[in-house]
Amino acid sequence: METTEHGSMDLNHAGRWPRGPERDEETGAARTGEGDRRSGKESETAEKIMPTASETARKPQQRIPDDLHSWKELLRNTIGLDKSFEVQVREMTFGGRRVALLFLSVFAKDTALTEIIKRLTYLEPDSELDSDALQAFLERYVPAVQVKRTTSFPLMIDEVLMGNTAFYVEGQPAALMIDAKSFPARNPEQPSLEKVVRGSQDGFTETLIVNVALIRRRLRDPNLRFEVIRVGRRTQTDVCIGYVEDIANTELVESIRDKIKAIDIDGLPLADKQLEEMTVSGGSWSPFPLVRYTERPDVVAAQLLDGSVTVIVDTSPSAILLPTTYFDLVQHAEENRQNPFMGSYMRWVRYLGIFTSLFLMPLWFLYNVKASLRPDWLWFVGTEKTGEIPLILQFLIAEIGVDLLRLAAVHTPAPLVTAMTLLSAILIGDIAVKTGLFVNEVILYMAVSAIGMFATPSYELGLANRIIRLGLLLAVFFFGEIGFVVGTTLMFLFLAMERSFNTPYLWPFLPFNAAAFRDILFRMPLSSNKKRLSIYRTKKNRKQPV
Repeated sequence: METTEHGSMDLNHAGRWPRGPERDEETGAARTGEGDRRSGKESETAEKIMPTASETARKPQQRIPDDLHSWKELLRNTIGLDKSFEVQVREMTFGGRRVALLFLSVFAKDTALTEIIKRLTYLEPDSELDSDALQAFLERYVPAVQVKRTTSFPLMIDEVLMGNTAFYVEGQPAALMIDAKSFPARNPEQPSLEKVVRGSQDGFTETLIVNVALIRRRLRDPNLRFEVIRVGRRTQTDVCIGYVEDIANTELVESIRDKIKAIDIDGLPLADKQLEEMTVSGGSWSPFPLVRYTERPDVVAAQLLDGSVTVIVDTSPSAILLPTTYFDLVQHAEENRQNPFMGSYMRWVRYLGIFTSLFLMPLWFLYNVKASLRPDWLWFVGTEKTGEIPLILQFLIAEIGVDLLRLAAVHTPAPLVTAMTLLSAILIGDIAVKTGLFVNEVILYMAVSAIGMFATPSYELGLANRIIRLGLLLAVFFFGEIGFVVGTTLMFLFLAMERSFNTPYLWPFLPFNAAAFRDILFRMPLSSNKKRLSIYRTKKNRKQPV
């Protein structure tokens, strides 16, 4: 699939520039001539004084020169003209004026540029243009939809690095930025983590403009806004903030925008995950996710109508939804694709699976080592034979084994995944039991807990629950029932104190909201869903008339 990225959003964005020059330690050391004799502080001071030629040329105030030779010399110092093979300059003469096209060959759309050149060849060689030749080209001779004039040399470089083409006319201290690019992209496909039986099968891709189009197709609201901010001194990654202007809370939107603009880093090559760490998570070591990732544009559209804000990062096939609560992470689109009764049933089954993934193994281990705590109706829980390996080691080995199996499935070629799974899960598990190393109950309850983890809609929450399960197992092993109670209490208190963009993580349970908690427990009919969730503090509270 061939597509262009951003259009007018990119062309109209001024961009963000480094607050200070980038540092080149080798250049600084060579200019001082002192090398190792300098202290670290003196070296840092010298580096601040000696910016590179590329940094000097890319100062925000740098203007485009009106001399073609000077313009090309700046290109050599900044973008690597004549060094990087993909940096191309096409020089021609039209209407008695020397012109040049600057573009990256890996992004340039040949058909669009060829059409522009063909139209310009209609100019007679001896025809004279007025003094403002660039404006004449813009108004009469450049057949492109998205064109912008700029006098800033750094802005021109950034636009070219994004894939746009710079149209330069000698004698003019400006350039036309033409959107004539195509990025390598794939067609929207079924989301890999959020599959549904019924419903749309198109998911986000790595191309920002495609993701915005998928949302716009579902939400044709004139108040829908998509703001683009560039993050990263070197990557200049496009980060898009999406919200419905007359619904979303203004303070929430401004808070997200300010946090993104405050990022001062070389770049975000890992896209949304690094953005999350720089804005929401910070230096937190919490295993629980503070944002909700989704690969489905219909989920984003529904959340935007509720007052949520989405953040989409270019090159990422998922979107971030803010703010997020624990109960947001256990919702799935499939529940809303069924009728209310079946949707509620599926929701409760999923809740049971999540509860099982957290507490089944610690409780079984507790009842096995403390048989006096076991209720009479759970007479079947426990085992008389513990195997050659202590039970706690069996659980830990089984946990690590499931993780290894999951990692191996990710890195194994698709045709071999089934064979690898059968080999690992059946042969190794069966042999471990028959040799007496493991007991059947450990394998059984480990499998049930793993199924509960995989039934968790949020992949990140499933991994966090696994860590909590391991912690509870160790707490039971060292402290018995007291360890289980204290460990569960500490987990609950930790979740109660967590916040995502000033939103309580356990809402609507803490603080309690009866109406919202009812909607968490049951998949209510759409006709009864008349109000938006109060946690978003939206401008308009009602979705339907009374």
